[in-house]
Amino acid sequence: MDNIVIIDCGSQFTQLIARRTREMKIHSVVLPWDVTAERVREQTPSGVIISGGPDSVNEEGAIALEREIFELDVPILGICYGMQLLAAALGGRVASGDGHEYGTTPVKLSGEGALFASVPREFEVLMSHGDHVEDAPSGFHVVARTQNGVTAAMESGDARRFGLQFHPEVKHTQHGENILRNFLFGVCKCKGDWDLGDWIERAVSDIRERVGTDGVICGLSGGVDSSVAAALVHRAIGKQLECVFVDHGLLRLNEAQEVLASYAGLGLSVHSVDASELFLGKLKGVTDPEKKRKIIGKLFIKAFDEKSAEIKKGSKTRAAWLLQGTIYPDVIESGGKKKGAAVIKSHHNVGGLPKRMKMKLLEPLRDLFKDEVREIGRLLGVPSAIVDRHPFPGPGLAVRCLGHITKERLDTLRAADAIFRDELIAAGLYEGIWQSFCVLLPVKTVGVMGDGRTYSEVLALRAVDSTDAMTASWTRLPLDLLDLVSKRICNEVRGVNRVVMDITSKPPATIEWE
Repeated sequence: MDNIVIIDCGSQFTQLIARRTREMKIHSVVLPWDVTAERVREQTPSGVIISGGPDSVNEEGAIALEREIFELDVPILGICYGMQLLAAALGGRVASGDGHEYGTTPVKLSGEGALFASVPREFEVLMSHGDHVEDAPSGFHVVARTQNGVTAAMESGDARRFGLQFHPEVKHTQHGENILRNFLFGVCKCKGDWDLGDWIERAVSDIRERVGTDGVICGLSGGVDSSVAAALVHRAIGKQLECVFVDHGLLRLNEAQEVLASYAGLGLSVHSVDASELFLGKLKGVTDPEKKRKIIGKLFIKAFDEKSAEIKKGSKTRAAWLLQGTIYPDVIESGGKKKGAAVIKSHHNVGGLPKRMKMKLLEPLRDLFKDEVREIGRLLGVPSAIVDRHPFPGPGLAVRCLGHITKERLDTLRAADAIFRDELIAAGLYEGIWQSFCVLLPVKTVGVMGDGRTYSEVLALRAVDSTDAMTASWTRLPLDLLDLVSKRICNEVRGVNRVVMDITSKPPATIEWE
């Protein structure tokens, strides 16, 4: 099987490179920048890609790769900072100065290059750099330049070493997919024969080896991630897996009943716990979103510990593992992938766990994107009612009910959310949208109903299109549909007199409001 090693130098796009590689049915693995050449060799790579990063190669203490990596007998592609590392390591010169380029930039091919087959002579790319390669290493030639004359691409004479100052992995770069395809198939000679079915078999084997004869407790939320994680682990260890569904009082309308009904046909052992009073009591008066998430994370662990103790009394298997449906976007946004990463928001899966847990953590989906998780779910036979559900955060409506949380405000949000979802389904739009939901704002506005003055809360509608939750665009919904939803919510939901639409993409916003 072909394998591409991606060396992470701190770029926010590193995992996107891995994703693009997998989309072409080529296996990839991401390794940290301080990996040894020997460790890279152990992966038997067909090629190596060195990611971008925020450092400057000319600064003391900047990220640097082991010299032997550049001497490996495989094709190497350096992207952005990776290109500068490649140039500096092989005797070129990297300049720091006023030639910063950020955003979309036109480039023009200035020579023939193996990466640019079927690519026009001029196209636009995404640049994000302060330094640039002033002089290419001996034996390299410049293949493309920006309109400012900056080296945009270079290639060694033997077509085994390549550097791109721009990011081919992002959609903002025209023909970026073709450029990566040329490297992976044309240069590295990959076959493109890897699929998620292979991943499942390896994951099952790994889970069996790690868990052994121990028991595993899974916190099921009813969402895609935890459900697929449970189905995967159940395939690996069967009855050693016990699932706990915690009703924290933060679910959508009738969701607890629907979730339990969906699991009935999966063969999972599910224990239901009603902890709504506990969660709502601890969240009383809490308005800070980070505090909400951490409180909920800790309470989940408390519920798991108590239930696992009960399960242990009636089982011969030791409950030693906690299974979670953590996926890669959760890890990135919680700053958990690399040193110095910014915390965008803590996810209860990765940011709200206590430092001392009574169980070890099992996260088999940790390096996968949402669309990959959905596909794995289909391969495992998880019902479409679960696999095709819109993503729902682990903290539930706590992070969609902005400000203080009360049962009354949650009921208001539940009722409005049900109307929005029902109308999207009736219009035949629900399945084509990545994620849709309502957000109740801690803002009151004046309204008029039945010739009387009202002073009620504002509700926001949110719908986005995405493929992996790393980026998202707001969904252009029909105006007639929005009008209908707004009228129904204001007429049928007590406590709301104004409906607005969130038309912000990610970035600059996140998908969830908190």
